[in-house]
Amino acid sequence: MSTSSSNVFSKLCDWIAIPSITGDERDYADALARELGGLGLGVERQELAPGRFNVLARGARAPEVVFCTHLDTVPPYIGPREERDAVHGRGACDAKGPALAMLEATRSLLDQGEERVGFLFTCGEETDSAGAALANERLAEPWRPRFTIVGEPTDNRFVGAHKGVYKAELVAHGVAGHSSQANLPSAIHELVHAIERLLAQDWGRHALLGPGTLNIGTLAGGVAANVVAERAVASLLLRAVEDPAVTERKLRACLGERVELQKPYKSYGPTEFHVPHGHTPIPVAFGTDAPHLKRWGKPLLYGPGRILDAHTDHECISKSSFERAVHEYARTARELLAHQEPLR
Repeated sequence: MSTSSSNVFSKLCDWIAIPSITGDERDYADALARELGGLGLGVERQELAPGRFNVLARGARAPEVVFCTHLDTVPPYIGPREERDAVHGRGACDAKGPALAMLEATRSLLDQGEERVGFLFTCGEETDSAGAALANERLAEPWRPRFTIVGEPTDNRFVGAHKGVYKAELVAHGVAGHSSQANLPSAIHELVHAIERLLAQDWGRHALLGPGTLNIGTLAGGVAANVVAERAVASLLLRAVEDPAVTERKLRACLGERVELQKPYKSYGPTEFHVPHGHTPIPVAFGTDAPHLKRWGKPLLYGPGRILDAHTDHECISKSSFERAVHEYARTARELLAHQEPLR
């Protein structure tokens, strides 16, 4: 790295110290924009909503390889702490550490005269990927990405695929009445029977990812033990390995007449990634912005840190993992840029 390690990790602590919980990404986005401008890149703020924007940056030439990760973090805010071997705090590995490693890699590429790289930092990845969807919709010249390297904590390994997501609510309808009336349909009973069928359903299997899995996250309904429930609601999240249309067809077949599937909050199938030659691909179950960036070329998924540390009260990134990522991001970008695939 061209910048001393102590300065780099001090900067990471500075970025972690900026709260950037989903919806409040602005101050961190501004800090990134200043850093990118300092590299001599042209910076664009792509507004998603008042006070919220993606950050894009590029050199003098059309970007063919784009580094991409997200601006937002999950709650609660946890301030930075630097130790001899690691940096701790919210966003350390998810995803401010990957963001800084990408910048350091690009610094070395620019020093060598390589300007066909760009950046995309998105809002809202932790919730609805609205920033990625906006960037995909507004992709225009002079952006000509052939590859996008997505940064997430993958323990410095290249990911071959990640599972899809189908997130929705089930709403059951009953008839309110006295519990002594056994013939009245209970929304809770209807919902429980539907969930039983859902849990017994086969959600398919992927060669790398294994089986699809279903989680019922919340279940609520009714007003009292002696009142037949008129309404009940459950939230579900399926880690999918099949196309969303297949998933939805299976879901609906399990529901029954009194249970409806509300429009999903998020729905996409499994996503496959380009893996550089010589690397053994790994599967991951977590989601990314990649499914929402279809127009941004072939995706790669790689980053420093461990997903087991993300979203926890002990979130951290090891310094050795960070330094390895800087090297790997730069090397991979050079290889991709040398690849003579026709531009999209």
